[in-house]
Amino acid sequence: MLSPVRLCVLATGCLAVALLLACRSAAPPSADRRPPQAAPIIQPGAPGEPSRVIDAARATDLSKVGFTPADVEFMQGMIGHHAQAVEMVALLKTRTTRPEMKALGQRIELSQIDEIGMMQQWLTSRGQIAPEQHAHHGEHAMMPGMLMPEQMAALAAARGPAFDRLFLEGMIAHHQGAITMVEALMKKPGAAQASDVYGFVSDVVADQGAEIARMRGMLQEFTK
Repeated sequence: MLSPVRLCVLATGCLAVALLLACRSAAPPSADRRPPQAAPIIQPGAPGEPSRVIDAARATDLSKVGFTPADVEFMQGMIGHHAQAVEMVALLKTRTTRPEMKALGQRIELSQIDEIGMMQQWLTSRGQIAPEQHAHHGEHAMMPGMLMPEQMAALAAARGPAFDRLFLEGMIAHHQGAITMVEALMKKPGAAQASDVYGFVSDVVADQGAEIARMRGMLQEFTK
């Protein structure tokens, strides 16, 4: 049995521990335990323009932006534009002997077919007409970068190094035409503001710009 003195000491110690715990729970949180700040929301700029920080309310508003007739027209036209690139690649498969040309053609074909499917789905899901993968509609012939029938005929008739040169020159112009179409869309009021449209056209500029640089390098190498 504990003596009265020891009981007093034990009680005093328990009271001190209780007071210490109470003080810690009542103390304001230290700087190390402050709640983490929300990550900034970055709105990418239009092609060639810088990005900017926006608040959550602005981001929510942007997510609700609808598509415009200009967006629909762009998607419909770009399907035909992409389709001609696929047609050009089909010629490449039997007319070049360079492995690097065949690898280039495979990358172009896969990306263009995938994007055609995406654009068709985008249009049909919004109740719009989705053209089939076909490059010969009359209204598509005047789109930037599109090869004229005589150019396609010359490409089909060429073989070997002559074909490689014509293909690279034609596809560089074709890709640049797609970028020109994006630039024209971005200048139209309200166009390309929906997040899915903006993301797609940004990818077109980035991907096709990179392929243009690659093809220019190949063209220079082949003509040495």
